[in-house]
Amino acid sequence: MYDIIAKKRDGGELSCPEIEWFIKNYTCGNIPDYQASALCMAILLNGMNSEETAVLTAAMRDSGDIVDLSFFEGKTVDKHSTGGVGDKTTLIVAPIVASLGAKVAKMSGRGLGHTGGTIDKLESISGFRTTLEPEEFLKQVKDIGIAVIGQSGNLAPADKKLYALRDVTATVDSIPLIASSIMSKKLAAGTDNIVLDVKVGSGAFMKSLDSAKLLANTMVDIGYNCGRRVAAVITNMDVPLGYAIGNALEVKEAIRVLNGDIDNDLASVCIELAANMIALTFNTEIDTARQNVRDEILSGRAYKKFLQWISSQGGDIKVFDNLEAFGKARFSADVVAQNDGYITKMDAECLGRISVMLGGGRASLEDKIDFTAGIILSRKTGDRVEKGDKIATLYSSSVSDFSKVAEVFCSAVSIDADEPEKLPLIYEVVTR
Repeated sequence: MYDIIAKKRDGGELSCPEIEWFIKNYTCGNIPDYQASALCMAILLNGMNSEETAVLTAAMRDSGDIVDLSFFEGKTVDKHSTGGVGDKTTLIVAPIVASLGAKVAKMSGRGLGHTGGTIDKLESISGFRTTLEPEEFLKQVKDIGIAVIGQSGNLAPADKKLYALRDVTATVDSIPLIASSIMSKKLAAGTDNIVLDVKVGSGAFMKSLDSAKLLANTMVDIGYNCGRRVAAVITNMDVPLGYAIGNALEVKEAIRVLNGDIDNDLASVCIELAANMIALTFNTEIDTARQNVRDEILSGRAYKKFLQWISSQGGDIKVFDNLEAFGKARFSADVVAQNDGYITKMDAECLGRISVMLGGGRASLEDKIDFTAGIILSRKTGDRVEKGDKIATLYSSSVSDFSKVAEVFCSAVSIDADEPEKLPLIYEVVTR
């Protein structure tokens, strides 16, 4: 291990046997954390080439169980987001692509910190089961084309161990380590086609477009080197996606999109993600795939598939008959503009933290969530406001005094005289 650390410290290229030996022995406890952290720091400082990164990813994938989805003959597809605020895209794109014939066998995570989690959003629906037995999971995918559960089993245990170490040794910010962490879990989950939603901006892990492009290209290369078809869509996270932040609030917004409300940023991103998922899975031209996705929404077939999916996993779909009453919070308060002008900035990460303050997220994995808590934005970056105009409404069933939260919200929003430059919603789609 000393020789491997020294080799990477001096800028050398690690061989396939060296990387595989490290992952195998670190996973089973033969290598101490202090040596593993030294290697992570050497990788952070000196990087890895594409071959090294692919070998590292494959070794981490092979460190535990691998889901066998070969039964579906190449029609399985997954979407992974690098994390953002108001990101409820799985709730929308999964039923769309399943309705179009793809097979979505997906494991999703919970929210932690300022980013939300798909599993928490689904658990805001009464009765919804996020744990299924393997046979039940695969049968549901076969029968209706979609099942989404919490991360389970022994998938990529090397990643779980390494990520916990990187988190406390200032080695998270390494493109090869980030890419191998994400892709090892996706590859272990067995999906043939993978679309990555790489977020960039104040509410994302990647703050600069250059770093987002590098991460996207690295993950696409890894996927193809490991025999998967992969595309990465680089999307804007300087502003929360959509107008809802918080679990039940985001479910309601997703339902509105599935019911035909597609003239907004959330729907635009979802249509692009779903189109790329269909294009990969069925080798379809992207323009044709986009039109098919829109047709599936506007015809009502996508929402019908959503209801079938939720019902199949035990969710009470009757709660959607009166959407305003679903997930209604006990307390609410409006936040208003402090002066005239244009909203020039909304710190998306700060707004995500505000949702946590209201009870809608976790500071640690053990924290309980108030599913009704969150924010509905009335205005977003680029909008003109007058002093006293409502910018947002805060919701909670666990917090009744909103004064401190409203103060933090106002500090996260800048209102100036000049209209801000309009940033792209989708920067680029990276493919091979």
